[in-house]
Amino acid sequence: MKPLIAISPSSSPSVLRKSRLSPYIFTLLAFTLFVAVLYGEDFMCMFDRELQLSSVSTWLLSTTERKSGEAGSLPFAIGTLEEGCDIFRGRWVRDESTRPHYEESDCPYIQPQLTCQAQGRPDKKYQFWRWQPHGCNLPSFNATLMLETLRGKRMMFVGDSLNRGQFVSMVCLLQSAIPEGAKSMETFGSLTVFTAKDYNATIEFYWAPFLLESNSDDAIVHRISDRIVRKGSINKHGKHWKGTDIMVFNTYLWWMTGLKMKVLKGSFDDEAKDVVELSTEDAYRMGMKSMLRWAQRNMDPSKTRVFFVSMSPTHGKSIDWGGEPGGNCYNETAMIEDPNYWGSDCRKSVMRVIGEVFGKTKVPITLLNITQLSSYRKDAHTSIYKKQWSKLTAEQLANPASYADCVHWCLPGLQDTWNELLFTKLFYP
Repeated sequence: MKPLIAISPSSSPSVLRKSRLSPYIFTLLAFTLFVAVLYGEDFMCMFDRELQLSSVSTWLLSTTERKSGEAGSLPFAIGTLEEGCDIFRGRWVRDESTRPHYEESDCPYIQPQLTCQAQGRPDKKYQFWRWQPHGCNLPSFNATLMLETLRGKRMMFVGDSLNRGQFVSMVCLLQSAIPEGAKSMETFGSLTVFTAKDYNATIEFYWAPFLLESNSDDAIVHRISDRIVRKGSINKHGKHWKGTDIMVFNTYLWWMTGLKMKVLKGSFDDEAKDVVELSTEDAYRMGMKSMLRWAQRNMDPSKTRVFFVSMSPTHGKSIDWGGEPGGNCYNETAMIEDPNYWGSDCRKSVMRVIGEVFGKTKVPITLLNITQLSSYRKDAHTSIYKKQWSKLTAEQLANPASYADCVHWCLPGLQDTWNELLFTKLFYP
């Protein structure tokens, strides 16, 4: 397979400069209108995606410009990458000499939802890919450096199960450098804590899929279709995050309930609840602003770092990458080879919301833009190779694609790369 090359997002449509439109332009506009009517939401999704990516790229560029010459002053920074190195644009290359970073069986902290080999996956090809940025290299992940940096400190991942997967990946990347008996993993409700005892350091995960208080906050029982978030409630969870030195947020998938999101204005304890419906974009924007306000009030920019992980792509429709209709990530063992592939899952332009909100903030927050590089990896999902918490029906067993998980990722695998990017941005911003 040839290496996949990621291209930069195309710019938004240019403004027509001429006062008169040629017949060709009229023809083009007529065809565009026809396609929009014919394909409806899919067409708007494609158009929105161009705007999203342009917006986020603009924000990333402006962030780089604002911080140029200041990287060395950021907490935990020990150096910088060569000028012009964009670690989020590159290609996947086969690497059987340095990948995987660990064996699934050697890390006892991986949940059975992510242990694809133990759950019967017959191939290991998804474990042997390394992300190679264009024109530069990622520094090698150094577990000792990471642990020494965390000595006497707390690192916390806050968000949903995708962020929990990244948390487990980080634990697996570090735990082999810690002697037996000098490490532990404990869960206290929504909080899971991995402790490196000799370093007096913790790596933690806090379940808060919306960041705000919601009716889906139970770390175990949270499969609620009628989801509701409470406005202005981030301190309900945020009080457990105080004192963190390195914070890694994510929130995305749980907001995608449809065109609208239910928002509670009062309290969940109120007998008569004041619930309003906001568009998904406006509700998500509310969540992003709350997160940034919390970070501004509680994270010391001279001593702490805040990261936000962009949306993790799903691969639920194989027709998106030219596959057979009705398929998904099930039985996929190769990457998407089209370098122009961005996926079709624009999900109400939340990437554009991230660009808009982050572009206006003065909070020093680092975006880990894992979306594009992960979009190619239809081969890396857990698919059917995970612990099933409910008994599968005869119909499901007869059609494995019907219960394939095309959201979460096998470990070791893709999410180890996310942590390599996090490592890079922490030490070489």
